Amino acid sequence: MARTTLTLAAAASAALPDAAIRSTRRLTADGSGRFDAALITLADGEKLVVRIPTSAEVDQEIDSELVALRALTAGARAYLGFDAPQSRGTAAIDDARIVVMTYLPGYQVEAAHIPAGRGVAGEIGGAIARVHGLPPSVVRAAGLPERSPADARAGLERLLDAIGRSGRVPVRLMVRWREAVEDDRLWGYEQVVVLGGAQATSFVLQDDADDVPRVTGVLDWQGLSIGDPAVDLHWTAGASEGAEDVFRGYGDAAVRSPDAALRVRARLHAELEFARWLLHGIEAHRTDIVDDAAALLDSLSAGLVDDDLMADLPVRDRADVSEAIALLDRMPRTTPNGSDTSMHTDQFDPDELRLHSEESWDAAPPRTVDPDDATRPVDDATQPVDVDEKD
Repeated sequence: MARTTLTLAAAASAALPDAAIRSTRRLTADGSGRFDAALITLADGEKLVVRIPTSAEVDQEIDSELVALRALTAGARAYLGFDAPQSRGTAAIDDARIVVMTYLPGYQVEAAHIPAGRGVAGEIGGAIARVHGLPPSVVRAAGLPERSPADARAGLERLLDAIGRSGRVPVRLMVRWREAVEDDRLWGYEQVVVLGGAQATSFVLQDDADDVPRVTGVLDWQGLSIGDPAVDLHWTAGASEGAEDVFRGYGDAAVRSPDAALRVRARLHAELEFARWLLHGIEAHRTDIVDDAAALLDSLSAGLVDDDLMADLPVRDRADVSEAIALLDRMPRTTPNGSDTSMHTDQFDPDELRLHSEESWDAAPPRTVDPDDATRPVDDATQPVDVDEKD
């Protein structure tokens, strides 16, 4: 049963014993029922948010978020260009964790309601890119998790092994996901600082003087870590109209080389949310959750009959035999000293062959080819680029 605003006000007083609370009202953005939350106004007019987790699992998220927010130094916050909450106090009452944080005013937009265009979509994409541009030292100094592409790949392999044993996943999905995990093109990305648990509603917006939406704050820092940038974009699978502009805004603001497989991995992570829900049901011995997840997986499979997850990936690098032969034709022929280069065959008349060769050389004098250039295409517009990697 949800706690009353009076109870939440009392909880806030426990966390802020010296604060004078003037008013309290229910906070509508309460983390999808994961928290009992209220907006309190202090006597000096400052607004704060008091939250009490509704389960032990969410209580662990709170602990992680507090560590992450402490990791955001003044310099990191200045770089981001938008606000992140700050902890103002904590307390424990009846085994419940109470957390009071600064309030980020503004509005949030569900993924399905993000319109196409540079407005909300572009702003959110740019905000994600700024998080990904934070130096990894922000995370490492706080002892937060770091996952390499190999770690992420191995984790998905374990997930697929676990759900595969359940017998509740359509074969089409298992094949689709196995192929993606085994495809090296997906796993050569550069790991970055990620939110880890971002959703569309993690981004708080306000309209500026020209009624242009701007991201002014970001919530949900409990998953702060170093990892796959695609995890912060998986929710775009539900943004039917705005997804393209979210990725465009992200690309415009990104400080790293483009990731050709970013969208494919983001979609893969989105699909695997159903698999994780199934695994949660299995581990919790909840047949209702298992049945719900299985139904969702059946529906997903039916909707992907003609869909190719890997269609947006660049074509695999592969040898072209005709190009290789043409390349060999352009290579100069060299004869090692002492080698026998006579043609060991009785199929041709040596005199005719010599005559044909002499006529050919008279008609078209041989080209001099620099061996160093023979296999390297020339691009006058390409110059060496110095990459200064910064931690």
